Amino acid sequence: MVTSNPLAEGFTELEMVCIGTALLVEALLGFCLNGLTIISFRKIKELRTPSNFLVFSLALADCGICINAFIAAFSSFLRYWPYGSDGCQIHGFQGFVTALASISSSAAVAWDRYHHYCTRSKLQWSTTISMVIFVWVFSAFWSAMPLLGWGEYDYEPLRTCCTLDYTKGDRNFVTFLFAMAIFNFVIPIFIMLTAYQSIEQKFKKSGQFKFNTSLPVKTLVICWGPYSLLCFYAAVENVTFISPKLRMIPAIIAKTVPTVNAFVYALGNENYRGGIWQFLTGQKIEKAEIDNKTK
Repeated sequence: MVTSNPLAEGFTELEMVCIGTALLVEALLGFCLNGLTIISFRKIKELRTPSNFLVFSLALADCGICINAFIAAFSSFLRYWPYGSDGCQIHGFQGFVTALASISSSAAVAWDRYHHYCTRSKLQWSTTISMVIFVWVFSAFWSAMPLLGWGEYDYEPLRTCCTLDYTKGDRNFVTFLFAMAIFNFVIPIFIMLTAYQSIEQKFKKSGQFKFNTSLPVKTLVICWGPYSLLCFYAAVENVTFISPKLRMIPAIIAKTVPTVNAFVYALGNENYRGGIWQFLTGQKIEKAEIDNKTK
């Protein structure tokens, strides 16, 4: 006799399938777009600049988020988590390290753009490589803390994916949350805000607006803001009183980050877009130079 696994509390079978479908669409779209960004960087010589290497690193992080979403989607179609407790810890760590790397990489791109437009200086390969290594090591450090006892990874309300356990709201969670948020969310947003505000002032003086300076910060806040608010709410109130369905919405919104970033930093970038077009069609678009600055 075959026994079926019980559904997660608060969800119907149809709702689990719908959430799984949403995660699958997000994962497929984001993976394809960021995969195209990565391959184009590798194949098109003109794209291989220090500045574009930061976009390359961002695309790698976003592909990691998509892989995490693929696994969550597959488990949602199964209606249960098939990989056990150890698999949950690995899934939580992998999702967290790529999410933090994505946020920090966005800040690194902003820092590079500030120097390009405001100080007229260009990054050297040694500086860029050091920045990328720092971003990934720093992200891995904070993501490893829950594995070592500071914070904890556990199931999302759907119980088909794993992330930071925010339901306990104890001292362990609160201290980790605030420390992690300051270094991996507040500081990156501060860097992006100050960088893009300075760039906007520079654009106003010159009368030439080469890209939307408010878009990167807005997209980061819109995509990661709901999840951050949920975690901070859990630090002061019992979050389990919120419906499991509502608690899944911020996670689903956060999984749109790879697709959004691909449009903002690669496809929304005139020169990078030209490189992608050259990779797809073989038709080279002549530009004075190719860097990672959006139009």
